Amino acid sequence: MIKNIKIAPEGYKIIFNTLGVWLITFIISVYSEYSWIEMLSIYLFYILLIVCYFFRDPSRKNTPSKNFLSPADGRIISITDYIDPDIGKSIKIAIFLSFFNVHRQWVPIESIVLQTFYNPGRFFGAYRDKASMNNEQTSIIFKDNNNNIFKIKQIAGFVARRIVNHMNPNEEVEQGEKLGFIKFGSRVEIIIPDNFNIKIKKGMKVKGCKTIIGNF
Repeated sequence: MIKNIKIAPEGYKIIFNTLGVWLITFIISVYSEYSWIEMLSIYLFYILLIVCYFFRDPSRKNTPSKNFLSPADGRIISITDYIDPDIGKSIKIAIFLSFFNVHRQWVPIESIVLQTFYNPGRFFGAYRDKASMNNEQTSIIFKDNNNNIFKIKQIAGFVARRIVNHMNPNEEVEQGEKLGFIKFGSRVEIIIPDNFNIKIKKGMKVKGCKTIIGNF
């Protein structure tokens, strides 16, 4: 099980910077008589472990299917009717990612990327509804093999300051392909047409590439 868990490349810079600060502090603490530097070194070591834990990147293998799979780990916090400017009458499903969830996102179904949009936004708590409109976010519009249009939104939380999106317009993507990564607290939204057959409920915990959200 452990061998299938790797560190996300999106976290390398943060991990290396944290490691560098800890090493400097540790070396100073070895030659210093000040106890507070030793304590700082210990605290930074635990912070390093926490950062490595956050950027874990487990392998998610699945048998390709026509089902629409969850693009992220987390908990369903809302399922609401919605009017989307690109899709029209639709349903919006919001997934909240806590600190303990994997923060990788995956492509939910084989499709083509139509467009991507980035909005630098603000930083409300990701569990709050106004985060959907006001926070830093990336919106990605897809079209599946049956010409169904849907949208995935990566939304940063209160702590997050960066969203990584690997999707490019006109790119054909496979189900389970790595869509991107949100650094620290975050929210992922799925926007699908209102004729979508939903198979999840509010409050459910979902797992990326594993939980069936529904089908067109």
